[in-house]
Amino acid sequence: MTFRSRFLILSAAVSALALAACGQEQQASKSAAAQANRPQVSVVTLHPQSVSITAELPGRISASLEAEVRPQVAGIIQKRLFEEGSEVAEGTALYQIDPAPYQATYDSAVAALRKAEASVPSAQAKVERYQTLIKQNAVSKQDLDDALATHLQAQADVASAKASVATAKINLDYTTIKAPISGRTDKSSLTPGALVTASQTTVLTTIRTLDPVYVDVTQSSTNLLNLRQAIDAGRIRLTGPNVTINLKLENGTIYPLSGKLEFAEANVSTSTGTFTVRAVFPNPKRLLLPGMYARAIVEEGVAPNSFLVPQRAVTRNTKGEATAMFLGKDDKVEERTLTAGSSIGNNWLVTSGVEDGDRVIVEGSQFVQAGQPAIGAEAVIDDTTGEIKERAAATSPAQPGSARQ
Repeated sequence: MTFRSRFLILSAAVSALALAACGQEQQASKSAAAQANRPQVSVVTLHPQSVSITAELPGRISASLEAEVRPQVAGIIQKRLFEEGSEVAEGTALYQIDPAPYQATYDSAVAALRKAEASVPSAQAKVERYQTLIKQNAVSKQDLDDALATHLQAQADVASAKASVATAKINLDYTTIKAPISGRTDKSSLTPGALVTASQTTVLTTIRTLDPVYVDVTQSSTNLLNLRQAIDAGRIRLTGPNVTINLKLENGTIYPLSGKLEFAEANVSTSTGTFTVRAVFPNPKRLLLPGMYARAIVEEGVAPNSFLVPQRAVTRNTKGEATAMFLGKDDKVEERTLTAGSSIGNNWLVTSGVEDGDRVIVEGSQFVQAGQPAIGAEAVIDDTTGEIKERAAATSPAQPGSARQ
């Protein structure tokens, strides 16, 4: 082979190698460009867990005991014996009504009782004497009957006088108005010198027992039916016979002490479709006051092996179905229909449509479509606000040396 032939062959080989290298560089450039053009989304990886099922129900706080204090006898108020707004014990004297007329009535009744009692021995002795004389025919049967009637009348007068004394004593005791229950008093509506009457409409003061307090909340009958059906189907497991209830106050804070379920009404309102549930809460610091609005957080049970999907990732289609965008194993976007139940904080309790390890898109879903490749960046959701508080670096299997978090 001549030198020229060898040179031509060598030149052709070099040209072929150059063309191949150029093609590889172009292919790599295209792959890098395609990788760079992929949209980036934030994802949350889902795993099954045991979820506490709670219901947040509106309610009002009321005193466990409440008594309106009114006079039971008429008279002039002489003294107010308590400090307004203070705690009083049952039986504590609150007001003093002028007792003079009732004391006089009582003394008169006592005197009448003594007079009636004094006539009994004489009437009894006369009956005994006539019973002896009737055997000797010294008195008539009519005289004995009259003596017996007089004796019975004297006994009846004693009984009537005793009743009058008891009535007078009750009215005399009523001149000191006492607390019927223990609790905190309101302001006094009347001052010393005011005239009061028995069972008047004007309340002197009101006493409320503030430890413990009641919280009356309303529950939908529909939610109750759904809960019981879920328990029967095994999707929810009861936590136990003692249902724990927490309280969210008007300013959004959680009351530090837990309450317990007192009772639930056995009937549903025909106008609202709800029934009342009463919870009792300890209130040693008197933080809870009657009339306050609050929301009771009732622990109804536990849903095992359940998925919580952030609410920010779930939308509704035209059919009203819950849908969400997922990033598949091949980094392609998928759109799925979910079965979403109750809301747990800032998440939806999803019973179908998800599996362990699925990556749901929580940010950037508006920039992608189903079937489109994307790059996922693992995100951390703030349980309080539902916002993304932390993002990891975006990863993709197409990037050399990358690893999905």
